[in-house]
Amino acid sequence: MKRFATVTLALGTALAALATPAAAAPAAPVKTTFVHLAQGVPAVLYEPVKRSPKNAIAVLSMHSNGDYLEHSSCTELSKRGYRVLCANNSQSKSGAFEEGTLDRSLTEAKLAVEYLRKVPGVKTVVLFGHSGGATLMSAYQMIAEGGVAACSGAEKVWKCGKELADLPKADGFMSVDSNWGVAAMSLLSIDPAVVDESTGQVVDPGLDLFNPANGFDPKGSRYPAAFIQRFQGAVAERITRLTAAAQARLAAIQQGKGRFADDELFVVPGATLLGFNNKLFPQDISLMAHTKKAWPLIKPDGSIVTEVVPSVRVPTNTQTFTPSMRGAVKTTVKGFLNSYALRVSPDFGYDAEGVHGIDWESSYALTPGNVAHIAAPTLVMGMTGSWEYLAAETIYERSAAKDKQLAFVEGATHVYTPCKACEKTPGQFGDTVKTVYDHLDQWLSDPRRFR
Repeated sequence: MKRFATVTLALGTALAALATPAAAAPAAPVKTTFVHLAQGVPAVLYEPVKRSPKNAIAVLSMHSNGDYLEHSSCTELSKRGYRVLCANNSQSKSGAFEEGTLDRSLTEAKLAVEYLRKVPGVKTVVLFGHSGGATLMSAYQMIAEGGVAACSGAEKVWKCGKELADLPKADGFMSVDSNWGVAAMSLLSIDPAVVDESTGQVVDPGLDLFNPANGFDPKGSRYPAAFIQRFQGAVAERITRLTAAAQARLAAIQQGKGRFADDELFVVPGATLLGFNNKLFPQDISLMAHTKKAWPLIKPDGSIVTEVVPSVRVPTNTQTFTPSMRGAVKTTVKGFLNSYALRVSPDFGYDAEGVHGIDWESSYALTPGNVAHIAAPTLVMGMTGSWEYLAAETIYERSAAKDKQLAFVEGATHVYTPCKACEKTPGQFGDTVKTVYDHLDQWLSDPRRFR
């Protein structure tokens, strides 16, 4: 049987240094315990010292590749009474190379869920998915509920294997400013101006979004409709070529004709999914500007209004990273197919209301596709100071859960802090960290939800 090494670290005020600046309210005493889940898979268990019924609910916070041992969910939820296991997968956190795969991260998330199920007093386990963490957590719960059949159908570009069988199910799923999934964010970061896959230093000026002749302005771009259509069409063509190329290399490897017997490097210039490299819509805020429908919007005073929810963000990402290695996806053939490849239709694109033309079922690295197969109670939240907030509407509408809720937080950034650059008056958006976690607290503590 798996043994988890645990070491108690500190009590109470030692956690104050881990809290975000916006979350300055006095914290309830919290005990932290280091947990060694596996080689290269560390975790910290945050436990309230004061006993309450909330202690029976444990939250797992884990990202697809980020370092989450000190994420705000660790401190903010534990000080509200919940146990929280904040875990890292074994992928490097430097961002220098994407050497991990979604499948490997899923097996490591399994260790975290198994650990929480053995913590004395824990009756309920809820998955917390932030940003690309929702890719991991939604894929985990989908496969846990549906078995390997959920990730190995003919519709998938990459089909999972038996190593993902028998994942223990969680009892709930929270998508808190998730993006559209790791594969989708790589798609939205692809530079279609790249003309040679061997280098990022040669681009087509007619597709270069940083070319002033195409509408670029470092103070805020407004691209012509014709350029947007041409740009997005070229993105669809490039991801289709890349996916086909990776599939061809995989076939060669399986036939013994690869550079190595098991896998080989696969580098994609101008395509890293990190926020600094997202293309077109961060520069032009007329894109991804508002929801399609009216939804609950939490105001700074805690009141909730129902309206078409606008973004309050400002233009960002004013320089190209395509020529640099930093801006490239640096993975392997199998890693690309597992974590980044997907299918799009010829009408792929995005406008003021969101994304269209992505086959959400083509990969389990796509959160909107995964939630269509999750029955567990689901909470979805979006942050209006973030360019990824519109994913919340898509995720909520595709969710199969009978018990599901959606809410947006006015003026919160992707990491839940107030968007200072978005303010028209100082302090306009209040304490958005508190607003986010108070709403999570209300959802988690509802006695009708988890029985």
